[in-house]
Amino acid sequence: MSLPGIRSTDRTHRAGVGTSLRRRQAVVALAGLLCTMGARASTPPELHAELPTASLAGSSRFRYWGFAVYDARLWVQPGFSAQNFERHPFALQLDYLRDFSNAAISERAIAEMERQARPTPERRMQWQQWLHAAFPDVRKGDRITGVHRPGQGALFLTNGRLSGMVPDALFARLFFGIWLSAGTSEPALRQALLANLDGS
Repeated sequence: MSLPGIRSTDRTHRAGVGTSLRRRQAVVALAGLLCTMGARASTPPELHAELPTASLAGSSRFRYWGFAVYDARLWVQPGFSAQNFERHPFALQLDYLRDFSNAAISERAIAEMERQARPTPERRMQWQQWLHAAFPDVRKGDRITGVHRPGQGALFLTNGRLSGMVPDALFARLFFGIWLSAGTSEPALRQALLANLDGS
C-alpha cells in the first residue's frame, strides 16, 4: 500500500535539499568570483606597467593626534625584502582622508627624511623643489602613489596620472624610508604595511 502523503513529502524534501544545496554552491561560487575580482580590482591600474606582478604587502589607516590622515597600502613584487627595501621596485599608495597643502606635506616629509640623514642646505632645497613639483595640494579622496625605482629614483602619480619624477636614488631611499626604514617614527604603521610578508 502506497502512502502518497509521505512520498510527496519525501519528494518535496529531496527537491528542497537539492535546491538548497545548489543555491549554497552558487553562492559560494559567486563569493569566490567576487573575491577574485575584488583582489584584481584593488591593484591600482597605474601600477600594471611599473609593477606587473604586484601584490599587497599590507595596509593601514594613519592617524595623527586622533585625526584620520590617510589610508596607506604597500604594493610589492615577489622577492621583496623589507630589510633591503631600497633594492626593490615597489609602490606606496596613500588615499587621503583630509585636505592638505603641498607645502605642509613637503615640510613633514623632509623633517622625517632628516631623521635618517642630515642634508646640506643645498640638498634640502633640492628636496623641497622636487616635492613641490611632484604633486599638487591634496583634497580628501585624492590618491597619491609613489613608485620606487631602485638605483634611479622615484615617480609620483596623483589619482593615477604621472605628476612628478625625482631622478635621485638617495632621495627615493630616504623618502620611502619614512614608512619602511627600521628607524621610522611610526613603527606600528611600518609593521602593518609589511604584515603579509615573512621576516619583515
